[in-house]
Amino acid sequence: MQRKAYVTGTAALLAALLAGCTSGSSGGDDITDKNADTGTSTVAAQPGKYRTLPEPCGAVSHDTLDSLLPGIAQITDQDQRDKAYEGEATLTYDTDRKVGCHWKVESTDATDRLSVDFERVVSYDNAVSDDNEAQTIYTQRESAADIPESAPPSATVSESPSGSASGTPSPSASSSTSPSGSTGPSGSASTSSSTSASPSTAPADLQPRTLTDLGDEAYLDDQLSGSGSTAEQRTVTVVFRTSNVVVTIEYEEQPMATGTVPDSKEMQDRAQNLAARLAEDLNS
Repeated sequence: MQRKAYVTGTAALLAALLAGCTSGSSGGDDITDKNADTGTSTVAAQPGKYRTLPEPCGAVSHDTLDSLLPGIAQITDQDQRDKAYEGEATLTYDTDRKVGCHWKVESTDATDRLSVDFERVVSYDNAVSDDNEAQTIYTQRESAADIPESAPPSATVSESPSGSASGTPSPSASSSTSPSGSTGPSGSASTSSSTSASPSTAPADLQPRTLTDLGDEAYLDDQLSGSGSTAEQRTVTVVFRTSNVVVTIEYEEQPMATGTVPDSKEMQDRAQNLAARLAEDLNS
């Protein structure tokens, strides 16, 4: 009987010891897991403001197209004019992320081209917001455009009710005349206003530069191609970012007459006016 009691007591003691070890081990694991979870938890970056993009060919009003593409007013056939207003959508495989539209219209004085592109940026990194990703893309484009660091930023040009730039015409534009000796009509792509110098010799306020009061950040580029022996084509580009959408406007003009140079201020004013309208529509 004494031997049985001894065995029973020993078993009870071992069971108690095992229970205590198991309880302590379980509690330690819970604390470790909680600490690990707290140390590795992160907050996902905020999504961008924009979830959709506008219909690009309908984003530019007829009045604005009349200003940028003077040849539309010279089209007598109504069906052809309507087609010119419609533009042509840019081929894209994901209209939720990127859309665009371009127009090309010839007049008696020049061929004008306009393209408008919208890109909605989405970050696939939880640590990087859509806005920050869009800012990176914008900065890359500004760097590629090689905008001079010394170029002073300028405000966008306000637009008058008539749809034309309210800024005062540049001296070169106001003093130039057509071959007949009369000044060309305002807002038309005539040879009378096509006497501006190239960006390298243009006034500081017409040089490629960053822009203020346009989206979150913006820049304008102005490039002239060709030589005095050929018709020189000017391309004015305005790029701006608002939240996670990057908008690119390219406005080109190539005069018909050899040696003619498109007016820089006039084209810049028109492109900036369009950019301001698009930025306002995005934020409405």
